[in-house]
Amino acid sequence: MKRRGIIVFLIAVLLPIASYLIVNRYSKGATGMPRRYFYDTVTTKIKDGKPVDDTVWHKIRPFKLKNQFGNEVGLDDFGGKIIVANFFFTSCPTICPTLTKNMKKLQSAFLKTDSIVRFVSFTVDPARDSVEKIKAYGDKYGINHDTWWMLTGPKEEIYDIALNEFKASVASDVKIDTSFIHTEKFFLLDRDKVVRGWYNGLDSTNLDKLIKDIILISMERDKKKKRNLFRK
Repeated sequence: MKRRGIIVFLIAVLLPIASYLIVNRYSKGATGMPRRYFYDTVTTKIKDGKPVDDTVWHKIRPFKLKNQFGNEVGLDDFGGKIIVANFFFTSCPTICPTLTKNMKKLQSAFLKTDSIVRFVSFTVDPARDSVEKIKAYGDKYGINHDTWWMLTGPKEEIYDIALNEFKASVASDVKIDTSFIHTEKFFLLDRDKVVRGWYNGLDSTNLDKLIKDIILISMERDKKKKRNLFRK
């Protein structure tokens, strides 16, 4: 009887708690998912007699730049990982050191779950930031080079990626000098390379929100994988 009483007690106490945690977790995820910001096209289709918008969200285009090891790489080489990106230059005397330190804190926060997210930093001064320089810069701040790439390459390519793919000028709170991009923003990309948010990398509240949004996006269902389950 004592054993049965203990079991009944545990069910009565723990089941409601477990149910609350599950509902609380998934209800927050359902209502607070990070939005998508930029679209390429919107077409209207008729479904069940009603017009429905079909949006094609803007994805960061494929590219190839050199990482800190001198290898030509692009975001597609990360596979289906969530990505946090920023723009920096190694001789920056103002915001870049703090941004790099804060990105390192993000990397450390996901150390035990490093299969979820990858980090990318694009130099905006590639004429001076060689492969050797960006590698030394990463070493200086003790980054994990396996999950964080620092990229350099042709300036025209990097600036096109910043302005036309990440929409850095739209994300910035102030007008960006398109001849020399300098922004404090961290950009969040989902598994499909769609921009899901930008965050002030100097602000602790913004960094906390970025961590939360990474976790929320990691819980999104992969629709492609879901469809594959029903294929023979």
